[in-house]
Amino acid sequence: MCGMMTVVVDALSSRLVPDALWEIVEPLLPGFRARPQGGGRAALDDRAVFTAIVYVLTSGCAWRHLPPSFGVSVPTAHRRFAAWARAGVFDELHRQVLDRLGAGGDLDWSAAILDAAHVRAKRGAL
Repeated sequence: MCGMMTVVVDALSSRLVPDALWEIVEPLLPGFRARPQGGGRAALDDRAVFTAIVYVLTSGCAWRHLPPSFGVSVPTAHRRFAAWARAGVFDELHRQVLDRLGAGGDLDWSAAILDAAHVRAKRGAL
């Protein structure tokens, strides 16, 4: 049963963050730094963390409902999301994805889902 769950998570992860998208994202991510207060564990795989973040942003679930099958804790996913947002990762990713889509690049249109996660709707707008 555990092997079956791995296949399902791997398939979902591949759909959420295809290789073409990861090729854009990976160089944008700041390097891992140990937490100043110490403790914690070794750095997690950035792709796993990014995939968990994309899952939360695109599914509409609350951070606290992030499935453990992603292998990323809720505090870690949220902390990285906040740090990467402050570093401008999502702004730059948004720009690069739209540039590639506009240029007829090799990205699938499903990558534009990041646009919906990046741009907030105006309150009360239809």
